[in-house]
Amino acid sequence: MAGRTNPKQSAWTKSRVWAWLVAAVVVLLLAAAAVWCRWVYDQIERYSEQDQAARADAICVFGAAEYDGRPSPVFRARLDHALELYRRGLAPLILTLGGSGGDAYSEGVVGEKYLESRGVPEQTIIAETESRDTEESAARVAVIARTNGLRRLLIVSDGSHLFRIHAILASEGLEVLTSPRPEGAAEARLYRVRRIAHEILSYTLWRLHLR
Repeated sequence: MAGRTNPKQSAWTKSRVWAWLVAAVVVLLLAAAAVWCRWVYDQIERYSEQDQAARADAICVFGAAEYDGRPSPVFRARLDHALELYRRGLAPLILTLGGSGGDAYSEGVVGEKYLESRGVPEQTIIAETESRDTEESAARVAVIARTNGLRRLLIVSDGSHLFRIHAILASEGLEVLTSPRPEGAAEARLYRVRRIAHEILSYTLWRLHLR
């Protein structure tokens, strides 16, 4: 009979509409994710390329791997950069950060001993030895800063690491300056790509309160 709707055709039409809606939502979500990732990437690059080194209450060196009490090349480069800033008279105190990587040593103590071997007085170093990742290190820095009346901090780490550290510490009400450690030309491009991808994901999870 004319004018009657075919149930099968109606169901097929509705399924097509839903498919288009789902596809549109997926496209919008992917576009939003791409815009977000691009914004975070731009911030990471901006912090990696600028050196804000200036007078502060303390220099904070974020930890990296250590091998049986010796700093890895990356950690040593961070410590050497912090030492240079200290010798320039930019801060009277150095914080070395990081817990144990599974052996008998902590990154904080390894950093402390390395700086002492380079002539930094023991009383001008505070070693933090409990944190297991960037978020924990930043939280411990905030506690140490409040306990010792430190308001302005000069942060030393890899360039790609600094945007996330700055955001976390600034959220604690601290004034934060950043100074990236020098990176050698031989450092692999793939390694840098992995680090930036890690930072985009980690910063996103932090903003979503998922870590």
